Amino acid sequence: MGQGEEVKTRSDPQVEIQERGEIFFFYRPKVNREEAHSADDVQRMYIVLRPESGERQIEEKQTPDSGKEGAKSEHNPSSSHEDKGENDDENRRLKKHPEGGHGTKVQHLHIFSILCVKTYYMKYFDSWNLIMQEVNIEKEPLLRFIVMGKKSLPDPGKKSRPFWGFVELVTTKIDDIKDALRGEEYDTATRGHRHKPSARALGEGVYRILRHKYSEGKKMHTHLVYKLELPPKDKENEPQEELNVEREGSFIIQIKSPEQGGGRSEFQGVGNKRKAVFPAHFQGQFGSKRFVPADPPDFLNYEGCEFLLISASDDIEEELGLELYTETEVPDPKCSDLVKTFGADVTPTAPLFEGTWC
Repeated sequence: MGQGEEVKTRSDPQVEIQERGEIFFFYRPKVNREEAHSADDVQRMYIVLRPESGERQIEEKQTPDSGKEGAKSEHNPSSSHEDKGENDDENRRLKKHPEGGHGTKVQHLHIFSILCVKTYYMKYFDSWNLIMQEVNIEKEPLLRFIVMGKKSLPDPGKKSRPFWGFVELVTTKIDDIKDALRGEEYDTATRGHRHKPSARALGEGVYRILRHKYSEGKKMHTHLVYKLELPPKDKENEPQEELNVEREGSFIIQIKSPEQGGGRSEFQGVGNKRKAVFPAHFQGQFGSKRFVPADPPDFLNYEGCEFLLISASDDIEEELGLELYTETEVPDPKCSDLVKTFGADVTPTAPLFEGTWC
């Protein structure tokens, strides 16, 4: 499918494209439900954004070691670390003296203190330049796994309260997204054995994140706009309609400061341990403000990033003077990038191809 293309239909539409890419929608049925038959049966709604080009070829993201992307390799001695060589030196010194007297214990404490301090700096400061990783989005995958708090999108054609969401995972590894979409069997002490169903493919299309400039005196804001390619227009589109995934939509997107409260009770957001840790040059954009535009979109490359989607329009061209085109107007399920990327064995595809619940 690819990122599609956009055409400005007005001489001065006052929009600037920041980022282009592919968008994928998923939903997960509730625990211990084999299928979903309506929105009431849905546990979670997910969005996956894959940027492929933009104003800048290089985007910033948090380092793999500071997020879920590196979680699998935390205890793997062969995993890559930016300071792996230095840690290996410390480990070799410890191996030379596995047991010993008072001096060895002091050495243990000294080394442990150094590593703790380094971990703190990696997570909270960019003074050591360890909080950021540069990704060339035109040459390698960058994937954002997003959770919507209300299990749906706001209806783009109606005025409504803002919908809250957050970035659960940012990765350059497709397998990480596959794992996030898969089902799971597990046991709990109070409820016994539980079955978490795999996520269902709901839609795929193209998206843009853009600046929208009003006339002088009004503030610039940013939009997330998208247009679906799948499911085909002639299908039933039952789950899409119930979850407000229209054929196209435009939403104002605002990034929430991790250092500010949510204001309204429904926007209290993720817990303190899961809040985003932005580099200083991003955090500084907030000042005393609770929300700022998604400028640059790199804000979304940090796990725990919270945002609001505010309904703007279900007609992108009428609102913004921008026509968004997918790769083909007659989509072929065999050419689905969602299936090519994540595989039909990972997520059921009936909602994607037939527009039906499953």
